[in-house]
Amino acid sequence: MSISSTPSVDEARSRLPDLHVVDVRAPGEFASGRLPGAVNVPLDRIEDHLSDLRDAAERGPLLLVCAGGARSEKGVAVLASHGITAASLTGGTRAWAAAGHPLEHPPGPVRAVWGMERQVRFTAGALVLLGLALGLLVHPAFQALSAGIAGGLVFSALTDTCGMAVVLGRLPFNRRG
Repeated sequence: MSISSTPSVDEARSRLPDLHVVDVRAPGEFASGRLPGAVNVPLDRIEDHLSDLRDAAERGPLLLVCAGGARSEKGVAVLASHGITAASLTGGTRAWAAAGHPLEHPPGPVRAVWGMERQVRFTAGALVLLGLALGLLVHPAFQALSAGIAGGLVFSALTDTCGMAVVLGRLPFNRRG
């Protein structure tokens, strides 16, 4: 029983009992709301779980999910390079919730955690402003911080990777589930 490589929310919902859902977001994001029955394997740890993911894929279709679909598509590519077939939910958990489908939450109060993309935008913007302010107020050499962040953003776009997201994903509030 297979599933399309990028199933819509409606297709995934109709097949949910048969799917092995793996959420590749950071644990803090995962705790803020996930598809029913999803397990968390952060994208930066996916290769550490190849054996478990291969076993799950052999038992039934494997569906990777993230906030909007970009990280789950990367996860599908990583798994494919190791011979594991998986699909990526089109639009991710945002599309799932926008379609009116429920998200599971852990017991207790729901912690508000910004999505990784928002954390990266905030951090990059804050560092650019800091570099500019220090360059004006302390020494012009501090403008190199802003230039470094700008260069990192260009590199991130060209390579479709994000070193800042990897670093932010290791912070305690992104590790707790």
